[in-house]
Amino acid sequence: MEERTEIEKLGEFGLIDHLTENFETFNASTTLSIGDDAAVIDHFGKQTVITTDLLVEGVHFDLMYTPLKHLGYKSVIVNLSDIFAMNAQPTQITMSIAFSNRFSLEALEEFYLGVQIACEKYGVDLIGGDTSTSQKGLVISVTAIGEVAPDKYVKRSTAESGDLICVSGDLGAAFLGLTLMEREKKIFLENPQVQPTLENEDYIVGRLLRPEARKDIIDYLTEQEITPTAMMDISDGLSSDILHICKQSNLGCRIYEEKIPINEATKAAAFKFGLDPTVCALNGGEDYELLFTMKQSDYDKITLQEEISVIGYMCDKEEGTKIITKGNNVFDINAQGWNAFSK
Repeated sequence: MEERTEIEKLGEFGLIDHLTENFETFNASTTLSIGDDAAVIDHFGKQTVITTDLLVEGVHFDLMYTPLKHLGYKSVIVNLSDIFAMNAQPTQITMSIAFSNRFSLEALEEFYLGVQIACEKYGVDLIGGDTSTSQKGLVISVTAIGEVAPDKYVKRSTAESGDLICVSGDLGAAFLGLTLMEREKKIFLENPQVQPTLENEDYIVGRLLRPEARKDIIDYLTEQEITPTAMMDISDGLSSDILHICKQSNLGCRIYEEKIPINEATKAAAFKFGLDPTVCALNGGEDYELLFTMKQSDYDKITLQEEISVIGYMCDKEEGTKIITKGNNVFDINAQGWNAFSK
């Protein structure tokens, strides 16, 4: 049987020291890290970008099929993605967790190992946080801090009519990973003797449990001297998120179904579940890809970047928000993405 260490053996400060002892510092802007009442950061004349996220067990994740190491990693990634979506570079995070007594020290170590792997991969410093008990379940709160050259940050409200609409990577996979995991959970609960089968669906499961933030895209845009005119990350589904940009920029849009990037593994999984891959891409969410608009004059700079797809263009508000299907039919785009308050 695996060793189990009860948390009370360490106490709160002992626990934080223990969980964070292997974290390194990567950024010159981190002047003072963990160990005092507060951290000190100095961004040397750059502007500071701050975002925060709350992840609640049973709402945002299910520990029946989410390994704690993956959860630690993902809880960092979803915040870094928001920093990148502002055209900024993440530099620090704080991590706070509340957990019930069903979690052992070994379980928390596993979670923090995932946090550490993400911090090392993206060169981000863990500079503080808090721990607390919770009556039931696990609650995670992460704040991410980033830096950007003065006034180089990109908002959602600054797209212009005629701008190209672009997305990074591919869409819909995380939703199908969730669909598969929820199906296997249901089968298991009905018959615990049945071993879950992931049916070689590594791609969609990986996109759900261990997403990545698109630092590579932001770095590429910087190298090419492209400043997006508007940008956000795709966490609620393409349809909801493009409508955010349209609403905040006071514009309409045209998206072409055939241009939406969908991985072959995602398409195959969708057909297996009897779902339309395009619907999964439009409404799925949790892809953590970047959705951005840019000037048409920058188009030639992205033609060789396979990880960026142009899927449509912004237009005047009076023209509405439409999707043009492969069969040349025109439909209104409806926000049917993930809604945290729909349960």
